[in-house]
Amino acid sequence: MSDDFPLGLLFGLLFLLICLSAFFSSSETGMMSINRYRLSHRANSGESRAQRVARLLARPDRLIGVILIGNNFVNNLAASIATIIAIHFLGDVTGPAVATAALTITILIFAEVTPKTYAAVKPERIAFPASRVLEPLLMLLYPLVWLVNVISNGLLRLIGVRNIDGGGDNLTRDELRTVVHEAGTLIPQRHQAMLLSILDLENVTVNDIMVPRHEVVGIDLDDGLDEILAQMRTSQHTRLPVYKGDINNIIGMLHLRNSARILSRAEVTKAAIVQEAREPYFIPESTPLHTQLLNFQKQKRRIGIVVDEYGDVEGLLTLEDILEEIVGEFTTDVAGMEEEIHRQEDGSVIIEGTASIRDINKSLGWQLPTDGPKTLNGLILEHLEGFPEGPVSLQLGGVRMEIQEVRDNLITAARCWQAPRRR
Repeated sequence: MSDDFPLGLLFGLLFLLICLSAFFSSSETGMMSINRYRLSHRANSGESRAQRVARLLARPDRLIGVILIGNNFVNNLAASIATIIAIHFLGDVTGPAVATAALTITILIFAEVTPKTYAAVKPERIAFPASRVLEPLLMLLYPLVWLVNVISNGLLRLIGVRNIDGGGDNLTRDELRTVVHEAGTLIPQRHQAMLLSILDLENVTVNDIMVPRHEVVGIDLDDGLDEILAQMRTSQHTRLPVYKGDINNIIGMLHLRNSARILSRAEVTKAAIVQEAREPYFIPESTPLHTQLLNFQKQKRRIGIVVDEYGDVEGLLTLEDILEEIVGEFTTDVAGMEEEIHRQEDGSVIIEGTASIRDINKSLGWQLPTDGPKTLNGLILEHLEGFPEGPVSLQLGGVRMEIQEVRDNLITAARCWQAPRRR
């Protein structure tokens, strides 16, 4: 047969087939390696080549079918031509064996490893131009591709694979967190922190960030009128709960912008204060933050009273508290936190027992457990399973602690420092 076709034509045809094999191999890798989310964004932006690739990837069975049909056809034809050339030079005995070995190495290097590696590194450079060829080729070979897909999909159903569409790229919350972490310089560090904080809202409940009951500042109607008016004039807060005798007896929430209307009256009474107070808004303590953020929006509220399952007041939560969980502190009095954490010259810190575990972790970069007690006092007592009778040392979350003072069944202070890591 080599006498019927010039050797130069056979060599040229063999070279062309190897190039086509490299094209199909790189196309397969490029199509399957392309970033689906970037592709979806570009397709939604109206980029025609991205839309073309997205159409092909919508049915991966058809895409793989047309690529492998083309690849196997050119490889088999290349093997036949290589055998003819080898027989011409080496004879019928050694020619086929040498052709098989030589062509295997050639295809492996030039039509498999090299193009596939390049396509894996630069998938868009391969997938976009390749789609111009693959889409019309799929239309041309559709009957053969359909037949192959019917058989292969039937075999897949036998092993339990039902859905073969290319739309299974939904991300879980943990996977999305990994994507944000790996974005690198594509997303500024500050924005990464905000995105991760939004994802974490579901894992944080209202009682994790609320202002605890003993720190809530409000207007007690049992106090004298002069004392109440002085509090209204000097308060640093814009909204104050109004209660009678005990904070569990909350009557309403007073916005201090209305205090001018009260103070301008000829005769100021407690009844006038109650009249200006808005009906209180109560929040269950176990409400996740992402849910409460939506509830604030629906109720047109900025502050709520946190209650436990028995209806007792546990604390107070504001919209700003939730926003600070996302964007970081911008209204919190940092000095108030520093009053609970006292840094020492030896590198240790003395922390008051009422300090919040979450605030300690944020301020010092520690990883004390936050899934149990909310304060340092509660965390230590839970670990000791009782009140210490004297100075006690313990280690929690990689932090060593020495109890400094116990008063009125409360650990009021503990010296803490990070334990050295074991090598």
